[in-house]
Amino acid sequence: MSAAFDLADIKRRMAGAITSFKHELSGLRTGRASASLIEPITVEAYGARMPITQVATISVPEARLLSVQVWDRSMVAAVEKSIRDSNLGLTPNTEGQTIRLRIPELNEQRRKELAKVAHRYAEEAKVSVRHVRRDGMDILKKQVKDKVISEDDEKRHEAEVQKATDLHIGEIDQALAAKEKEIMQV
Repeated sequence: MSAAFDLADIKRRMAGAITSFKHELSGLRTGRASASLIEPITVEAYGARMPITQVATISVPEARLLSVQVWDRSMVAAVEKSIRDSNLGLTPNTEGQTIRLRIPELNEQRRKELAKVAHRYAEEAKVSVRHVRRDGMDILKKQVKDKVISEDDEKRHEAEVQKATDLHIGEIDQALAAKEKEIMQV
């Protein structure tokens, strides 16, 4: 039996990609320290990739400073490396098990870097939505091949999937435009 075509499931998965994208965007702060800035970072810990929040506590002692208290001393270097590799432009300053991150003033170059990061997040979200679209189309093709649905039904469902895809890609573009405007505001 082939997998059943479920438009509601496809829409739910596309919406999940957008939710994830918006969460990543919320991490792009415009010059103020916020724990959500580094929450999307994953750390190579105990043989697996884990969210930074599972190996450390993140706090905001000052408006322009993040403090990352790593629980396990052996994980400090891995957390530091993950922060450096995150492309957020933050330089870790480590004292024992505490990593301090100064949030730089947003100059023009920094704003452009943040906008690039936002664009990268948007592209990843669009790719996720397109993967869900492809999965839906593959199910339809298999159902036609297995004679579960007619070619007319396939065409109608394909149009529905494409409409959902266009809608979700548009929502990603809107969120990106709003975030870009916020980043570029002086």
